[in-house]
Amino acid sequence: MASVGAGARVSIHAALPMTRRLTLCHTSDWHLGHTLAGHGREAEHAAFLDFLLDVLERESVDALLVAGDVYDSANPPASAQAMLYAFLARARRRSPALDVVMIAGNHDSPGRLSAADPILRAIGVRVIGTAREDMLVPVSDAAGVAGWVAAVPFLRPSDLPRHPGEGDPIVAGVRARYRAVLDAARARRGPRDALVAMGHCHMVDATPSELSERAILGGPQQALPADLFGDDVEYVALGHLHLAQAVTERVHYSGSPIPLSLPEETYPHQVRVVRFEDGRLAEQRAHRVPRLVDVHRVPREGPAPLDDVLAALAALAVDADLPRERWPFVEARVRLTAPAPDLRARVEAALADKPVRLVKIGVEHAGAPGALADRAPRRQLHDLTVEEVFREAYARKYEGEPDAALLAAFHEVADAARRALEENAS
Repeated sequence: MASVGAGARVSIHAALPMTRRLTLCHTSDWHLGHTLAGHGREAEHAAFLDFLLDVLERESVDALLVAGDVYDSANPPASAQAMLYAFLARARRRSPALDVVMIAGNHDSPGRLSAADPILRAIGVRVIGTAREDMLVPVSDAAGVAGWVAAVPFLRPSDLPRHPGEGDPIVAGVRARYRAVLDAARARRGPRDALVAMGHCHMVDATPSELSERAILGGPQQALPADLFGDDVEYVALGHLHLAQAVTERVHYSGSPIPLSLPEETYPHQVRVVRFEDGRLAEQRAHRVPRLVDVHRVPREGPAPLDDVLAALAALAVDADLPRERWPFVEARVRLTAPAPDLRARVEAALADKPVRLVKIGVEHAGAPGALADRAPRRQLHDLTVEEVFREAYARKYEGEPDAALLAAFHEVADAARRALEENAS
């Protein structure tokens, strides 16, 4: 057999196609401009964006996907808009070949967000605010186009085509929107291009967070099925739910990068880095976002008697040298067995010497919940005296009976109200 020389080996290797590798970073729900009980979050957002720039550079990311709710409101402050544009400029400097794809969420103004799209395209940034825009975006690796993103923003009822007779018309309309843009991607993709979808919606079996997510189209009452994307879609980058979670192996919420409400304190805030080889999903990893500002819910286990809460607040250990923008947020969680008119003053006194920001006093009453009309046996309101109504209301909120001082104060107010009514009637 004739030997094969080095030159022949080189030519054989040159004929073999190189593996195409594409790396995406998935994030969402930044909510730039957000405040918590009146406290700005600029320092936390700035720290997150610094972290994100490091991830993009360190992981050699080809495209950044931002799946909606870029801003916290449809009319964000100028500082929030400046923060976004400064981030995009820095990303361009540090990762010159980076593609960026951003879609509008339900908090964003579609027009405001996409108004800069014509200019931002010059630096590799695509912003899709409405379903009336071109929602198919190519993304590239070092060798050229390596993937196609069906970048579908938050869909409003007016964005949906009518499909009578196909079950829930909302779900049918959403399905049709995704089908159209994905079919366009299928027609244009090469055999080794990744097919990716983006959306801002609520999926079946996904877990919403408390307090900070609005009910939206495709919300729990009309949750969307994961099969609307198609089996050939390698990865789906979702936004809206602040808890990072997997809907399926390939359908993920990245979650918010910072806690946007107090119950989100326990969330694993993260961004996701997803790698493809020859258009197929090869690897996905979560990168935890460092927490700049601590959140203390005291007690952590839930509401407790006031004296216990005050003791826990007084014992709270906080670094005295923290700059003001890093002072922890604190929620006092109190279970009241009797009225406490000086509650706020006592809580603030317990925290007086600590560099913290009190954002909430959560109160749980020890009495039986429900309305007076729910009790048995039922009685008509005109059969009850004013004092009986007061006692019943007290029992619904607290344990035991109102004390003599409180009863005296109640009768003083009730008598004054009765005299006022009599004077107005005369």
